[in-house]
Amino acid sequence: MSTNRPRVAQPASAPFDWLDEQARLRSAAGLVRTLRSRAADPGGLLDLASNDYLGLTRHPAIAEGAAAAARRWGGGATGSRLVTGTTELHAELERELAEFCGAEAALVFSSGYTANLAALTALAPHGSLIVSDASNHASLIDGCRLARAATQVVPHADPNAVRKTLDAHGGPALMVTDSVFSVDGDAAPLAELATMCREFGAGLVVDDAHGLGVLGTGGRGAPYAAGLAGAPDTVVTLTLSKSFGSQGGAVLGPAKVIEHLVNAARTFIFDTGLAPASAGAALAALRLLRAEPERAARAREVAAELYRLLTAEGLSAVRPEAAVVSVRAPSPDEAVRWAADCRAAGLAVGCFRPPSVPDGISRLRLTARADLTGEQIADAVRVISRNAPG
Repeated sequence: MSTNRPRVAQPASAPFDWLDEQARLRSAAGLVRTLRSRAADPGGLLDLASNDYLGLTRHPAIAEGAAAAARRWGGGATGSRLVTGTTELHAELERELAEFCGAEAALVFSSGYTANLAALTALAPHGSLIVSDASNHASLIDGCRLARAATQVVPHADPNAVRKTLDAHGGPALMVTDSVFSVDGDAAPLAELATMCREFGAGLVVDDAHGLGVLGTGGRGAPYAAGLAGAPDTVVTLTLSKSFGSQGGAVLGPAKVIEHLVNAARTFIFDTGLAPASAGAALAALRLLRAEPERAARAREVAAELYRLLTAEGLSAVRPEAAVVSVRAPSPDEAVRWAADCRAAGLAVGCFRPPSVPDGISRLRLTARADLTGEQIADAVRVISRNAPG
């Protein structure tokens, strides 16, 4: 009996050998990313690196909202929203979000990323055009790539460029923009963009991830502040992981838009629903903000004070329009060293560098939290200025 077995052809190289070259190039460019576990107890480390704009992540009311939801509904949603993943808590959160932001209806997703993918892929069919700001968040960029529409990227915060693009298209279109851009913290000219869109019958999609809880009356967001709340031609996407100190995302807009997303958005239909604990925490944060609307104004005040003190030290900072304060660094390597030196001195700051920043400029990114004291602000500025490059 023959024991010969068929010979399996061996590949000339392993299928993932090309990753070695990618790793080498990242290392040579000083662009290697690493994961760092965050301790439950920061141990005296002052956090200006997170997106916890209102200081609610560890607030007792938000923690209890998450715990109570988990005790009642369990650890997970158990399925997609259309099967078993919708609880009474999800519906309650959607009603209160829509009411707070002045929208007709809302739909909650498992993340702000999936909310953005849903809005763009479901609302931009084949034959339409998406006009996208050059500085939009990666989730919006990915939504444009996945949509069947054509995409035209326009210069950052340039309503005239939007107008020219829509005029040249002459068909169904969406304009999509962040309300507050996450790198430099500058705000989009939403009122002007809405005017341009209406001139050509285009829809406007606004990602208000960094505006909710900070801008607008009582933190109702940038679209609310721009007079676009409840507009029939405007759709707003949100994240619950920043000002609300939780997890998840949402799309707000006309009821017919939300109904369409329920039936057509793949990141809603095929994704497990938001965990009850996250929905409970977000709902608790929303109710706390309604009871304490001054938190929104305080976040803006802290940002303005950080900017004033940093520029007084001679540092190159971008004037904040919400709660993000950006400080320019000479190079990626120096930005990484600067952030590391700040951390060693007891201050956590964000470090943004290529390819995460579209303009190629590295910077420290600071979060202006509503719960920071004057002493903490002054200490942060001292650490940053003492460890500045050069």
